[in-house]
Amino acid sequence: MANTLLAAAIQMCSGDDLEHNLARAAQLVADAAKAGARLVALPEYFYLMPADERARLPLAEAFGNGPLQTQMAKLAQQHGIWLLAGTLPLQSGDAVHFHNSSLLFSPDGHCVARYDKMHLFGFRHGDECYAEADTMQAGDHPVSADTPWGSLRLSVCYDLRFPELYRQPPAPGLISAPAAFTRSTGQAHWDLLLRTRAVENLAFVIAPAQCGRHPGGKETYGHSMIIDPWGQVLACHAEGEGMALARLDLSEQNSWRTRLPALQHRRL
Repeated sequence: MANTLLAAAIQMCSGDDLEHNLARAAQLVADAAKAGARLVALPEYFYLMPADERARLPLAEAFGNGPLQTQMAKLAQQHGIWLLAGTLPLQSGDAVHFHNSSLLFSPDGHCVARYDKMHLFGFRHGDECYAEADTMQAGDHPVSADTPWGSLRLSVCYDLRFPELYRQPPAPGLISAPAAFTRSTGQAHWDLLLRTRAVENLAFVIAPAQCGRHPGGKETYGHSMIIDPWGQVLACHAEGEGMALARLDLSEQNSWRTRLPALQHRRL
């Protein structure tokens, strides 16, 4: 297993122009690869943040076949990187729902892991209203991927509020959490949730995020982060598009787990 990893968490302010979003994502991935990143993670919904959530339905692809997946595979292969395509829309069992799926591509362009978001966001506060279950079908099992840096547990945004997802074996060395946290919930809980998931699992957390204002007046929090197993923020990109870039020391992670073997002390 490799001892170090330079990782990038990409931050975007995606809108309702698919081609513009894809071009911007490609440029930011290229920038991260040029900076030396070996694992690059895009945020949730990087391809589209429309005013009407139903606008994503016509874009849903069969797993392993479609232009969105093809472009991500080519990006990974072109730059020789591991690429986490934040989330992409994949077809579900009916015509009115899609899976909000996080896909991991290896440097040879193959999709090596697919995780369908299990926990669907629902929130009401004043004029703010979100109901992902209206257009999405939830996944039904956790997913881990073997990487050169250990086991990566895939998750998406709202999943962060459900710690049991990360306790399923194998114990992750890395956690990915692409997100589009609302500004109100992000200000209250984003940093807290990320650091807590890192500390309780003694794992690195890579959390790319959406930021700014989007069509329909929705506003996301940004603050893409990379956090170490001790809960320290290694990198944070607060506002605007860009990336959080940090070098992860996997040997130090082993030292933390030896000094504080909390994962071995679990009773439940």
